[in-house]
Amino acid sequence: MSDETRPHRTAAVIPAAGRGVRLGPGAPKALRAIGGTPMLIHAVRAMARSRAVSLVVVVAPSDGAAEVRLLLNEHALPDRTEILVVPGGETRQESVRAGLQALPADVTSVLIHDAARPLVPVDTVDSVVEAVRRGAPAVVPALPLADTVKEVEPGRPGEPEPVVATPERARLRAVQTPQGFDLDTLLRAHAEIAVAGEGATDDAGMVERLGVTVVVVPGHEEAFKVTRPLDLVLAEAVLARRRATDVY
Repeated sequence: MSDETRPHRTAAVIPAAGRGVRLGPGAPKALRAIGGTPMLIHAVRAMARSRAVSLVVVVAPSDGAAEVRLLLNEHALPDRTEILVVPGGETRQESVRAGLQALPADVTSVLIHDAARPLVPVDTVDSVVEAVRRGAPAVVPALPLADTVKEVEPGRPGEPEPVVATPERARLRAVQTPQGFDLDTLLRAHAEIAVAGEGATDDAGMVERLGVTVVVVPGHEEAFKVTRPLDLVLAEAVLARRRATDVY
């Protein structure tokens, strides 16, 4: 079967093995509750709402896969979407790779989604999937920046830092997830691109280093990343508004 006639099957991988230290002590970030439900459940539901996504792979902490499976079983998830749980690695890059290795052979494209972006609307997910299915090897949702950005010479925390450049804001975008990929392209990036330290935090950046063009589609303001305590407050407000208007 040629690539042109091969059926498209899209899976989503959610790396959720991190601790989320910026939210402070306690449960891993992906298990923090929004509206009484863990962020991870919201993120899985966000991917499963897209009819294009038939499989969601959750990458759990290496010693917590069984607990994550039990957590998923406790919450209502769409029956038409298969949910797998696999143990992750020490870095996000290793965890994403573990999720990719769990994909069945008939998957042709994949979404990589942050568990800490629990409220991404289904329209954003669908637009990423559609761009990949139309032939883009790598797609990221993104928003224009509201603030001017300065490049600085990093110094010690709390100390003044000299500005070295002011990028043109009109050319900049703040990237969100899910990021979408032709599966073969992303597998090649993970096989060929070695990233030191904590590994890659942006899969599209790895694909760029292959010399492959990454394209941007419009993101959504509600696809923000829950990183700090104030983000939890905002997420609660967004969820409360959705429930009040029957959008959720």
